[in-house]
Amino acid sequence: MNLILGLVLTFLLAALAPRLHALLKETSGWVFAMWPLAWTIVIGSLAQQVIEGDSVYIRYPWMSQLGVNLSLYVDGLSLLFALLISGIGALVLIYSGSYLKRHRYLGRFYLFILLFMGSMLGLVLSGNLISMFVFWELTSLSSYFLIGFDHEREEARRAALQAMVVTGMGGLALLAGLLLLGQAGGTLEIAALLKQGETLRTSPHYLPALALIVIGAFTKSAQVPFHFWLPNAMEAPTPVSAYLHSATMVKAGIYLLARLSPVLGGTAAWQLMVAGGGLVTMVLGAIMALGPSDLKRILAYSTVSTLGTLTFLIGLGTPLAAKAAMALLLAHAMYKGALFLVAGAVDHEIGIRDVRRLGGLGQFMPVTATAAGMAALSMAGLPPSIGFISKELLYEAQLHALHSPTLLAGTGVLASGLLVAVAGIVGLRPFFGHPIHRKRHLHEPPLSLWLGPLLLGGAGIALAIVPEIAASPLISTAVSAVLGKPTVVELRLWHGPNPSLALSALTVIAGAGFYAAQPFLLDIAARAHLKEWMARWGPQRGYERMLQGLNALATAQTRLLQSGFLRFYLMIIVLTTIALVGSTIIIPEPLSRWLSRIVDARPYELIIVVLMGVATLMAVLTSSRLAAVAALGIVGYGVALLYMLFGAPDLAMTQFAVETLTVILLVLVVYRLPRFTRLSGRSARLRDTALALAAGGMMTALMLMVLSAPLKSRLAPFFAANSLTLAKGRNVVNVILVDFRALDTLGEITVLAVAAIGVYALLKLRTE
Repeated sequence: MNLILGLVLTFLLAALAPRLHALLKETSGWVFAMWPLAWTIVIGSLAQQVIEGDSVYIRYPWMSQLGVNLSLYVDGLSLLFALLISGIGALVLIYSGSYLKRHRYLGRFYLFILLFMGSMLGLVLSGNLISMFVFWELTSLSSYFLIGFDHEREEARRAALQAMVVTGMGGLALLAGLLLLGQAGGTLEIAALLKQGETLRTSPHYLPALALIVIGAFTKSAQVPFHFWLPNAMEAPTPVSAYLHSATMVKAGIYLLARLSPVLGGTAAWQLMVAGGGLVTMVLGAIMALGPSDLKRILAYSTVSTLGTLTFLIGLGTPLAAKAAMALLLAHAMYKGALFLVAGAVDHEIGIRDVRRLGGLGQFMPVTATAAGMAALSMAGLPPSIGFISKELLYEAQLHALHSPTLLAGTGVLASGLLVAVAGIVGLRPFFGHPIHRKRHLHEPPLSLWLGPLLLGGAGIALAIVPEIAASPLISTAVSAVLGKPTVVELRLWHGPNPSLALSALTVIAGAGFYAAQPFLLDIAARAHLKEWMARWGPQRGYERMLQGLNALATAQTRLLQSGFLRFYLMIIVLTTIALVGSTIIIPEPLSRWLSRIVDARPYELIIVVLMGVATLMAVLTSSRLAAVAALGIVGYGVALLYMLFGAPDLAMTQFAVETLTVILLVLVVYRLPRFTRLSGRSARLRDTALALAAGGMMTALMLMVLSAPLKSRLAPFFAANSLTLAKGRNVVNVILVDFRALDTLGEITVLAVAAIGVYALLKLRTE
């Protein structure tokens, strides 16, 4: 299957999903899952080529003049992400058909999630910065629809808007950063940029581009202080949480940083921004995960912590860190997707997600409990699981860091220990111990609800036992892409006694302590009013204040710009023109040149100009319409006299004729109009006077600048040489008007016709 054609068909399938669901009914989830399964097979067929060191590059011209093409680039990094997107997507579609069974908007849900799937695949497979940004924004748009799927609930609508605003603002920053990156590298093609790392890092655009791209990635991947939107997004249905917020959307920022690390990484600024931000997020996310009692919110905060860990490892930039990041990426997608699906299955069967009210479900839901146990084992980093391997690599990378390895290892143990406690809370507590919930007829959920978590949890164990079959090749190619050089990674479940193993044991002990001490820790937090303090001073409050400010600004702007009065609209247009044009005008030198020429003016020329100025003033100040018309006639006849004095008798005769006709028409019109009435106060007239003088001064300044510049026209010789030969006329001006400017003259005639219609309407006006 051609990859570009596959993307197009994915979006087409999304558009047809509601109609197909109406035909397929309850089997629609299984049928739709065949499409991402086909994607998994197609992407998997490219694995051997990528493992051998070759990349797949497909380029379809789009806006080639601007350097924008629909390019697809498949290497180890995009291969790993695409397999996760399509593989987990197939399981989520199967799960959704049962979880949202008989939901009246299930067809619409399939549309949104397939749209998101296609957007995410396009993002990780894009080989052009701009096409990648387009898919990046499509993921934000489709996630907005998915988070707000239950649109009748205000909480869902608010969470969807919050996610859209935060990630959308980050998207604007990202676009600016990508454009700067493309300008610095001279191309927007990712494959070409990856070969220019040294050039880009020494470019003056490097720091602003880096800062903007990091902001875009941090907002998407919920890094502190942009993390607050992710827990709130748990208002979405559970299939959305499992897919978007554990395996795909929130990993988009991780993908972006990993993709651009060969060209942006390796500097102090990169490590400070990326590694520093990730380290803070890793610790704070793990701490906050102990607070909630809702299963999905607990998992959301733990996801924030893991995303921080991934960001930290990518920012660290060492080969060991890259290996740990890719292994953790694979492990997290599996165990977190499984746990979200388990939480949804529990909620679907019991209607409760509060861990304080859950217990002993394992005897009623043994298969679901098994899936949860395997996923929790991997999340806690216990053998035999892929999570254990990734945690060992994390500690190894921290211990071999160039700066403060002991401090980094200590923060790693703290965060991982807290996540061990979280794994026990969400993966073990609901299924073991004394039954708390007394609902009768508890039973195992249907196959489609436990198949996904069982396969994901089992895969996390299988990949750890035999990593050389799939995990090692996938991780090796992904690490090679991140580091920009071929790298071989050998994943092993057992490395023997070493410092990393000791830290793992310490982590389990710390996790058990945190698990047992959770009530005590929550009591301390309640006594310190931490929740109230965060609600008042945290980033969530900052977002709310920003939104209130934007709404207030929009209201004030609407009142100012959309007043409903034509005179105010004209004033705004004139003021804007004065500000934009006037700010670019430099008056002194042209003005001095023009003033020096006044000395050469003849007296009768000055008399005419002064007379025109007096007439203009009279037209403005007089209260008689006839006097105003006469004054305007003086201005027009003065212009005609100037034409004659400067050797343009044909223009002078035209001006005389037009001015005479205009004066006659105006006299006939104003004779029928009612008497003058003052409709504005003194302050309004003074304001209008100042505005008119400013506009007139700007036009005068523009004319002075034009007149002061040397006249080197290329049109004058052309018209002089071709007026007779091409247009058969010796009068150049008339030839220009009739032949060379025929369309313009037609426009002028049209204007006069419209004015005549207006005059006719005024003449027909009847006043009482």
